Parts: sequence; C-alpha cells; structure tokens
Amino acid sequence: MSFPKLPLKSGNVFIDESPGKGRGVFAGKAFRKGEVIETAPVITMSADDMSMLDYTELYNYYFLWGNDHTQCAIALGFGSVYNHSYAPNARYNTYYRERIIEFVCIKNIAPGEEITVNYNGEPEDQSLVWFDKDKKKK
Repeated sequence: MSFPKLPLKSGNVFIDESPGKGRGVFAGKAFRKGEVIETAPVITMSADDMSMLDYTELYNYYFLWGNDHTQCAIALGFGSVYNHSYAPNARYNTYYRERIIEFVCIKNIAPGEEITVNYNGEPEDQSLVWFDKDKKKK
C-alpha cells in the first residue's frame, strides 16, 4: 500500500514539513487580514477523556474546550496541525455551541507561507506554552 506524500493539499491550504516543527499548515494562496482560512468541525471530549489523552500523542493536538476549559476538542480538517508562534499570522476563534474552530488571518499571508497561531488563544499572549515550559524545566 502506498501513502500520500507531503505536501497534502485541501482547499486553499496544504500540509508540508515545517523546519524544526514537523508538519505545519501553509497558505496555498494569498490571504488578506481578516479573511477566514479554514472552519474546522471538532470532536469534543470530556475531562476524563482529556486526562487519558495526556498520555498519548494527541496531547499535542487538542484544544481546551468549553467556557471553563474542562473539556477538550480535536479539530478536524487541518485544524489540529497549525503550529504555534508567539508572533502568529492567524488566530483561532472557538464556537462551543456550534462545535467549530475558525482560523482567521490577523495579517496578510503570502502563498507558501506557514500559517501559525498562538496556542495561548490570544495572538499577543506571551505566556509560555506547555512545550516551552517543559524545555525551561530541563
């Protein structure tokens, strides 16, 4: 059996190798500030499920979910593959009732440019994310 090779394209975005980060999502066209890049449905899970995911590879791919962040969600489409940046070119908006995450440009993005979001939720939030906290402990 043969498997598709990167890049893997869907709509106006594609997944390819991101230097030092593994896979990432890249622009397949120019996006303008304010433009929606992708709207991803999510699979939501309970706090109990989330505690089990913390011991799997999915730990690195879920979003905290719900008003009190006691649940988690895996974004479908390319939603769980966007890489983190403290200087992102996109943001994500969560819609809990609709069970979707929307990825929106916060600055113009050129074709071929990696699309990044701040995993803290707010683009300007400079708090260390979990993998940077882990590096700091070592």
